[in-house]
Amino acid sequence: MTDKATLTIGEKSYDLPILKGSTGPDVVDVRKFYGDSDHFTFDPGFTSTASCESKITYIDGDAGILLHRGYPIDQLAEKSSFLEVCHLLLNGELPSADEFAKFEHNITYHTMLHAQFDSFFQGFRRDAHPMAIMTGAVGALSAFYADSLNVDDPKQREISAHRLIAKMPTIAARAFQYSVGRPFVSPRNELSYSENFLRMCFSVPAEDWVPNPVLTRAMDRIFILHADHEQNASTSTVRLAGSSGAHPFACIAAGIACLWGPSHGGANQEALEMLEEIGTVENIPAYVQGVKDKKYKLMGFGHRVYKNFDPRAKVMQKTCHEVLGQLGINDPLLEVAMELEKIALSDPYFIERKLYPNIDFYSGITLRAMGFPTNMFTVLFALARTVGWISQWKEMFEDPSRKIGRPRQLYTGATQRDYKPLDQRG
Repeated sequence: MTDKATLTIGEKSYDLPILKGSTGPDVVDVRKFYGDSDHFTFDPGFTSTASCESKITYIDGDAGILLHRGYPIDQLAEKSSFLEVCHLLLNGELPSADEFAKFEHNITYHTMLHAQFDSFFQGFRRDAHPMAIMTGAVGALSAFYADSLNVDDPKQREISAHRLIAKMPTIAARAFQYSVGRPFVSPRNELSYSENFLRMCFSVPAEDWVPNPVLTRAMDRIFILHADHEQNASTSTVRLAGSSGAHPFACIAAGIACLWGPSHGGANQEALEMLEEIGTVENIPAYVQGVKDKKYKLMGFGHRVYKNFDPRAKVMQKTCHEVLGQLGINDPLLEVAMELEKIALSDPYFIERKLYPNIDFYSGITLRAMGFPTNMFTVLFALARTVGWISQWKEMFEDPSRKIGRPRQLYTGATQRDYKPLDQRG
């Protein structure tokens, strides 16, 4: 017998089925509630509402757990590669050697952009924010790759997914090179995904580019740590856009636009700016007191979902130290960060509020050390998250119960009234 919840309104009672997932909270099924009762449920921000059924990513915020298809994020970040994680998210399983060779080949040979596409960048001002360029450029991909826009064809969905994963680094690197006035660099098929991206961002015609294994691994790890994060704002945006039958280029552009918001993708930039504002270790006590007095916000600490240590932050902390050690950078901001971390993990004020360091706390310092300006941080986030978005989009299209998204509302405006001509209005 199916478990059920009973909701009583006035003299009427309504039985609501309780659905059980493989793990995590049970879900009260309210799909027929409006039809049976003429009532909506009210949940601003959808923080207590399951908007879909998914097999991709699971988060237990209280326990600090993040699983992709069942695999813990720390294992994937330490042992896997970003492209292998892409295959896992898209297809549900880690690939065999033959499957991975084929997948890697497909992605590598889709990294080039249509030759005409480069002129698209010239339409932007040189000082345009790279995220503005990304939003426009990704939306424009559909004008160049119209042969894979039939969302009802599984093969075309796969081709579009591969194209987006492959071309996103090329677009991101071009947005970066364009903003700093350097010529575009084409991808090379013999390089790995992360090597290619770093070369396209930082190589110049005047000298040969030499890959750095520590930086390549750090970049790959950063991509893995940002690959998917369940039904967050941008992922929900991609799913909602896709629910109308929109093609993936439009949906991913919508996801990028949502990610641009400072409450979502801009958090690592804000964390770095906070460390710069503090400046030195000596200034930390005054800043911490300011946080307690509600004068300042503590950026890079706490998380809407994780009420424990962000599991991605542990990996990012290690990566941060590896990069700074390899480059020989004694970044004063790292000193500030380490001292701030120590205080946050020992001060009762922060412990009681569960303000643990999150991934953004460490990733901003790492990316800056690697040579990326702060306006590129969210672009890198979008590049990595593309595989999560397209995996969620693909899963939605394969769900036979898919419906166009149509949230309801609690209406508090004027009730029906009659129109008055202009000369009769007081």
